[in-house]
Amino acid sequence: MSGTVDEICLKLRLLLEEAVERNLAEGILLSGGLDTSVLAVIASKFVSLKAFTVAFNGVPAPDVKYATLMANNLQLKHSIHYFDEGELYDAIRMVVKVMRSFDPMEIRNSVTIYVGLRVAKEEGLSSIMTGDGCDELFAGYSFLFDLEKEQLNLELQKLWSMMSFSSIPLAKALEIEAKLPYLDPDFKSFAMKLDPRYKVRNEKGRTWGKWILRKAFEGILPEEIVWRAKTPIEQGSGTMTLPSMFNEKISDTEFDEKRSQYLEKDKVMIRDKEQLFYYDVYRSVIGVPYPINTKGKICPYCNSNVAERATYCRTCGAYPI
Repeated sequence: MSGTVDEICLKLRLLLEEAVERNLAEGILLSGGLDTSVLAVIASKFVSLKAFTVAFNGVPAPDVKYATLMANNLQLKHSIHYFDEGELYDAIRMVVKVMRSFDPMEIRNSVTIYVGLRVAKEEGLSSIMTGDGCDELFAGYSFLFDLEKEQLNLELQKLWSMMSFSSIPLAKALEIEAKLPYLDPDFKSFAMKLDPRYKVRNEKGRTWGKWILRKAFEGILPEEIVWRAKTPIEQGSGTMTLPSMFNEKISDTEFDEKRSQYLEKDKVMIRDKEQLFYYDVYRSVIGVPYPINTKGKICPYCNSNVAERATYCRTCGAYPI
């Protein structure tokens, strides 16, 4: 799409408003990041929106601060839920079962999503919006920031071909519906066609992803939300503390013994204690991973099938493969 920045911003807002209206839900998982705050400000025009923010109890969780700011700004009914270790273990078991994965990053992020969806269901909601897809469409990830235009285009196309969001199957497992307005076909098409120079750009002395989305909502959202740096779910919710938690809970002896056992018996290479915990769960609820197609590409770390062009294993999280 061509035009001035103001014209593109206007087109973006109009298309996203239509996308949100087509994908309205009773609630939203509100992190206080740019992606969910944009959806909240639009959706609140149409429905009496309920916002849900979750965080791991007892550790820093910056999402709570920003989500509270946003909820107060829009006068939303806001539920903040701090989950403890008991809830964490229940959530891990469900996430591993539904996602069929023991990838630590997947589990850390999806546990937060699952708890938020579960809390929403417990409050009687049957549908909830998430901000999934925005980082992929608008180059929100920092590893994209220093690429030349042609390489950025290629990397974005790779992301688009592999987009997969745990909110959809996790919501289905809870018998509720996840709504993803950023993936509405018309808006998705607009975002994919947009020149990458509007996605990654320097401003205020630093490089930003999702630059055009930030510009489109300047003056509509609080400045600290518009220019909030991308915060991964695990950092915003506090689950990034899980590696150190499992390092304390699992002894070196237990780790060494099980790591050797699983490598010999299951052909699974365990990287660290956190992954060991998740693999124990995976093994108990799903079983030992194995290739369904022995002639296809197989992950050398967990013996699972992966797509022929994949560089990442969704089962164990190994990268590169």
